[in-house]
Amino acid sequence: MSNLKLSIAIGDYDRNRALMDGRVQIDGVDPIFMALSPEEMFFRAFRHQDFDISEVSFASQVVSISQGTSKYQALPIFLSRAFRHSAIYIRTDKGIDSPEKLKGRKIGIAEYQLSANVWARAILEDEYGVMPSDITWVRGGMNSAGRPEKIKVKLPDDVKMELAPEGRSLNDLLIAGEIDGFIGPRSPQCFDDQNPSIGRLFGNSVDAASNYWRKTGIFPIMHLLGVRRELLKDHPFLAGALMKAFNASKKAAETLLADTSATKVTMPFVEDHLLEAKRLMGENFWSYGIEGNEATLNTFLDHHNRQGLSSRKVTIEELFPKNTLESYSL
Repeated sequence: MSNLKLSIAIGDYDRNRALMDGRVQIDGVDPIFMALSPEEMFFRAFRHQDFDISEVSFASQVVSISQGTSKYQALPIFLSRAFRHSAIYIRTDKGIDSPEKLKGRKIGIAEYQLSANVWARAILEDEYGVMPSDITWVRGGMNSAGRPEKIKVKLPDDVKMELAPEGRSLNDLLIAGEIDGFIGPRSPQCFDDQNPSIGRLFGNSVDAASNYWRKTGIFPIMHLLGVRRELLKDHPFLAGALMKAFNASKKAAETLLADTSATKVTMPFVEDHLLEAKRLMGENFWSYGIEGNEATLNTFLDHHNRQGLSSRKVTIEELFPKNTLESYSL
């Protein structure tokens, strides 16, 4: 019996690299890897189902499940995780000196359903009492005008949403002071250009995120791995094979990252940052699988529902297949 030849779209991250260069094999699969940006992967996967296996947005996956339109079955392989305190940008000349000062403001977003935005709103609500309905959201392209939602969403009546003026980007509006801030997984160009009027809400986002971790034990999950549902139905071994392979690839990356003989990342102080992360979060700080991630998953699913992106709270059991909820041991 020959291996399955499958297209796999994932990001070019260190934790995926052993798979992409062939050091780690997927049992029963001959993969055709495509290293793509999240925006391209998600648009093509959710709009056109272009790939057999694809990295998928956590938020958009839950939207599609709640709408009964999900074409991909998610696996608990968390390809992207990030604390999103650093994702909230503000005009520094508008008197926004605390999260509570975001109330009544206009904040730009590329898409309401982005996982980073769900987490940022969750943090603002849970930690600072700022509700989604306290803000007027302005949706548009971040650095270029126009951006369609991957999946159509119907927001609660108390959520105020405006569209950016035609032909203008959120970056343009932020520079002009016509919006008070921006939330998103990428920094706006004006921040990268070191515009003195643009800054982060949390000046020391590492401290803010570390304190959040100490209080909640949550390391936010952004992206999952998705497999075409019909493919997984015809070949149920795929879920276990992918879990095994992606875990092995991540382990290879962790081993290289910890090797201090020659740093594997083009960044100073890597070994010190790694040591600090382990002291704060433990050795297995970037875990795949359900066990140990229940609080993070349930917090996201709860806020996803309360923010109006899902009509009901999706459960962990319906998010992932049964054969990924447990594993063998020796």
